Amino acid sequence: MTTVAVLFAEGFEEIEALTPVDVFRRAGFTCEMIGLTSIEVTGSHGITVQTDKVFDGELASYDLVLCPGGMPGSANLRDHTSLIEAIQQRDRNHQWLAAICAAPIVLAKAGVLENRKFTCFPGVEAQIQDGIHQTETVVVDGHVVTSRGAGTALAFSYQLVDLLGGDGQALAQQMVYQQLFEEVSSL
Repeated sequence: MTTVAVLFAEGFEEIEALTPVDVFRRAGFTCEMIGLTSIEVTGSHGITVQTDKVFDGELASYDLVLCPGGMPGSANLRDHTSLIEAIQQRDRNHQWLAAICAAPIVLAKAGVLENRKFTCFPGVEAQIQDGIHQTETVVVDGHVVTSRGAGTALAFSYQLVDLLGGDGQALAQQMVYQQLFEEVSSL
């Protein structure tokens, strides 16, 4: 069974955190929502969610760990020493890591983006010194996956499902995602 952890810090971007959780669970993955410091966490738009558990320093058992963006959520993740250490360990073990929007700053703080291609919310790249910035919707470099922002959350999630051995494209079809682009292109 594929297991995924999505991290929730105060000020997280709701779409970027909850969209992957929804897609992963539709894919049949075990997806745990992990509060950085508490079970109840409030996003950057005032939506409070109850997570499944609180971060205990252990992330090695998951197939993928995802950091959603949002501010100050991304900064809160970046500034949590134990989380940075857990991410560094995952990187050393070549385990999947994902970040969207402003959250690549978390990966940068952990040294994960050094000499790696990444994407992020426009302008955030100025805070990342060691990576190679790209502008694609989703960028995969080795075991690191990044995406641009709230509007790319579904594309990001489907790509992650595919990378983890699921069928993200079938989910996209079931969720009427592909039809959206077909309709827009026919206008």
